[in-house]
Formats: sequence, structure tokens, C-alpha cells
Amino acid sequence: MRLSFYQFLMTQRNPNGADEVEQFANNAFFDMLFPKQSHDFDEVSHYLEDNARYLPSMTIFDEAWKRYLEKMN
Repeated sequence: MRLSFYQFLMTQRNPNGADEVEQFANNAFFDMLFPKQSHDFDEVSHYLEDNARYLPSMTIFDEAWKRYLEKMN
């Protein structure tokens, strides 16, 4: 079964990590409204642009999505 983006992102969590994607994952863990079942770039991207004040730059999301695609291939 293919992981949703959120499920993948949770594999990137590291409470002590300095990597921006790790920090994104740490913060997304506490976001109760995150679209947890989505596999869709546009859906997740729009959600983050409108709601994720914890994400300082969308380039961090882009990097996380790139890692997600690499993992899924």
C-alpha cells in the first residue's frame, strides 16, 4: 500500500534534528487538521499555504515532497 504524504513525513521526524524537513515533520505531527490521507501535491500544498504557520518556507515542503516521490519509486 502506498503511503500518504503525511505517513511518509512522519518517518522523517527527529525531535533533535536540525534538518528543515525533520522540523517540518515534527511540527506537522501536532497539526490536527493536516490532510493525513492525501497523496495529492496540490491539496497538501494549498493546505500548507493557507494553514501552516509553522512552515517558514514552501521550499521545505518541496524538498519533503521530492523525498516522498523518491521513496515511492
